[in-house]
Formats: sequence, structure tokens, C-alpha cells
Amino acid sequence: MVYAPAAGRGWRTPWIVYTAAAVAYFVAVTHRTALGVAGIEATRRFGLSATGLAAFSVVQLAVYAAMQIPAGRLLDRFGPRALIATGSLLMASGQLVLALAHDVPTALIARVLIGAGDAGIFISALRVVADWFPPRRVPVMVQITGVIGQSGQLASAIPVAFLLHTRGWTATFGTLAAAGLLASAGAFVGIRDPAPRRDAQSVQRFGPAVRRTVRTAGTRLGFWSHFAAPFSANVVGMLWGVPFFLSAQGCTPAQASLLLTVLTLSAMVTGPIVGRLTARHPLRRSWIVLGSCALTAAAWVALLLPSTPRPMWQLLVFVVVIGAGGPVSLVGMDFARTWSPASTLGTASGFVNTGGFISTIGSVLAVGVVLQVVSPPGATTYTLDAYRLAFTVLAVPWAIGIAGVLRSRHLTRADMRAAGVVVPPIQEVLRRKHTTSDDDQA
Repeated sequence: MVYAPAAGRGWRTPWIVYTAAAVAYFVAVTHRTALGVAGIEATRRFGLSATGLAAFSVVQLAVYAAMQIPAGRLLDRFGPRALIATGSLLMASGQLVLALAHDVPTALIARVLIGAGDAGIFISALRVVADWFPPRRVPVMVQITGVIGQSGQLASAIPVAFLLHTRGWTATFGTLAAAGLLASAGAFVGIRDPAPRRDAQSVQRFGPAVRRTVRTAGTRLGFWSHFAAPFSANVVGMLWGVPFFLSAQGCTPAQASLLLTVLTLSAMVTGPIVGRLTARHPLRRSWIVLGSCALTAAAWVALLLPSTPRPMWQLLVFVVVIGAGGPVSLVGMDFARTWSPASTLGTASGFVNTGGFISTIGSVLAVGVVLQVVSPPGATTYTLDAYRLAFTVLAVPWAIGIAGVLRSRHLTRADMRAAGVVVPPIQEVLRRKHTTSDDDQA
């Protein structure tokens, strides 16, 4: 990993460049999650079933996931300024189309534009962090970036929801389009590379660069970490949370908004803690992922086993626990940074970032399919029993993700042993009087 200090850049300090990238990411997450608070309005405006509503999110996420590795290669070639400015402009265009849409095909085109624009923004923001900040600060800065993104989700849960309910569909998504245009302009003006970009780093052909990235066990560990940790929170925050809380748990709209807000606040509070742990215990990063997955599974079991609506305190505990999955998934990005040279860091980050969105896409769609199968034909609201059955499908990506983390961790540690780095048993670590940080690789 190459770190180039920003000496001699005048007003283009690391914090100014980072702020431009972070604001664009904030706006991108607001775009990404806005449909989560507009699910009921979308079903009415476009006459959607559960599967149709799920398809709106799945199309956007599928485009996002499919574009991750190409976006990573473009990032290695052109840098974060070009990707963030262009991506923000694409998302703004998508929101404008969605604001004016009255039929499903037009709305789906809008979702494609939003997904394509979103694809390169987060990994570009992480590249800004890696380029402008010293390595010892990168894990915490990555989590701060995640917190900023989560605040974009908070913007969806509160002001976007308020605007939707008071001003209507067209005004809400038109306002989001204007915000995207401003974010694009800010990125174009504010983001720079810390040093002239060297073409020699980015002339590698697409196929060999991708194969080299995917074959690295440490990068695959990052992929499976990102796959396993965030999809529960995404399923709730991006689409199914509000309908579930309203129709199955008997919450009021204010209570549903509160639960989404707490989901986001949980991620914002957890993020810096995860960043500190990642920086201080680089040999135990996978344990952070596995621990979060175990707690998430326990939270789902406690929610779904009872056949009656849960009290508000239990719903709050539930969203607090699953909300931590978002920042924990960013541990996967730290694996990508650790195991990738600067010339392919964008590609590795894109590959890792694909993991969480593959698991999210499958989960969002599977929940919608099961809801439609177990409910009467034509239903647009669903019972608690239907949701209990639908949410059980989340056990599948959870199990796949855990298996992937364990397998890739074993291979990563084998590579480390071959390089002379041995991970001490956890019992030995626990016996130490003082925990120290080191610069080892996994």
C-alpha cells in the first residue's frame, strides 16, 4: 500500500479532499436507501406485488454488484475524482427519472442508473482514505467513512420520509436528484490525487488483474467477511423493515422510523469501535466478523420464534444487534487493503464489496418470493406468520458466509505461515497481561 503525504498541496489538504468524497458517499447512501421508506408508496404508485417491490431493490443492487469489479478497474485507471463525480451524476439522473416515472419499466431504468452510479463511489472514498492518510489511521478512517454512509441512511429514515409524506413522490425524488447534482460538482472541485497518477500502475489487462485479485486468499477472506456480516441490516433497512414493522408488528409510522433510526445509530456507534479493534488486533479481525454473525443469528431467532408481535424494547434490541453488521463488514475492506498492491487496490476493493451485495440481493429477493408464495393472491400487506416464514430464508446466506470465512481464513493463515508469520492460539493471547498492536497481515 502506497501512502503519499499531501505536502505542498495548499488548500487541497487530506481533510478537504476527504470531505468532498465523504459528502458524495453520504448522498449516495441516501439515494440507495430512499426506497426503503417508500415501499408502501411504490406498491401503490406502480401496482407492485411483494416480488415486484423486491425486484426494484434487486435490480439496483444487481447492477451495483455487477459493476463492482469493472468500477474497481476504472478506479485504478482514472482515480476517485472521476468515478465519484460521474457516479453522483448518474445517480442524480436516476432519481430524476424515478421522480417522473408512472410505470414499472421507466422506474426500473431509473433503478439501473442509480445502481450503476452508486457502484464506484464507496470504493473510491476508501481509495481517498488509503491515498491521503497514513496506514495506522486507515482502519478507523474507513469506519468513519462507514458512519458517514450510515448517516445517509438516517437521512432516508427521517427527512426523506418526512418529505415523502408531506410533499409526495415527485418532489421527494426530485430533491434527491438535486442533491446528487451538488455532490457531483463538489467531488469534481474538491477531490485530487496526492501525487500525479502513474499510468504504469493501471495498464494491466482486466482479466489478469481480476484473476490475480480473486486468487489471493486474504482478499477472498475479505469477500466472505463482507458477504456474511451486512445483509440482515440491509434487508431491514433497504426494503422489508418498514412493511414488517407496520403490518406484522403493529408499529405506528413514527415507531417504524424510530427503529430504522436506531438501526442506523447502532452502526454509527459501532463503527469506530470496530475500527479501533481492527487496528489494534490485526491478527484477530476474522473473530470480529464471526462474533457479529453469531449475535445476528441469535437476534433473528429471538425475533422469529414467538408467534405474536414483539414489544418495542425487543424490536429495539434487535435493530441494535443487526445494525452492527454494516461496520463489521468493512473489516473485509481492511483485508483487501492488507493483501493488495496499490495498482490493484481498486479491483480488490470492488471484489470484496461485491460480497455484501450478493448476499443482500439474494436475501431481499428470497424474502419477497416467500412472502408472495405463502400469502393470498394479490396481497400487498403480509401477516406476521408470513414474515416469520420469509425471514427464515436468511439462514442460507448466513451459513454460506460463515463457511466462506472459515475456509478462506484457513487458507490465508497457511499463506502467512509460508511467509513466516504465525498466528498464536487465542488461549495464548488471552494469557498475555498486555495486548499490543502489531503490523502483521491478518
